[in-house]
Amino acid sequence: MNENELSNAIIGLAIKVHSALGPGLLESAYEECLFYEIQKAGLLVEKKLILKLKSVEVLNDVHFAQLLTYLKLSRCKLGLLINFNVARLKDGIKRVINS
Repeated sequence: MNENELSNAIIGLAIKVHSALGPGLLESAYEECLFYEIQKAGLLVEKKLILKLKSVEVLNDVHFAQLLTYLKLSRCKLGLLINFNVARLKDGIKRVINS
């Protein structure tokens, strides 16, 4: 599975979690549910590798810069910033490519 296929799968699972829980919960609730859904889908995920950001109302340049730093240090090609505190989850997703 390439990065695009993987990110599409993760986005689909995040939308599933957001549809079930709605916006406005603590970050930890979404994290646990998304972790469960990723495992259930048969994808490899490890909590220790999840890099936490503080809960935010709006994803901004600081969070973008943090994600780019994490991508460079981990040598990953693609990262997702997901803000669950929106009415429609697709409005809270930003794909970030490490070039």
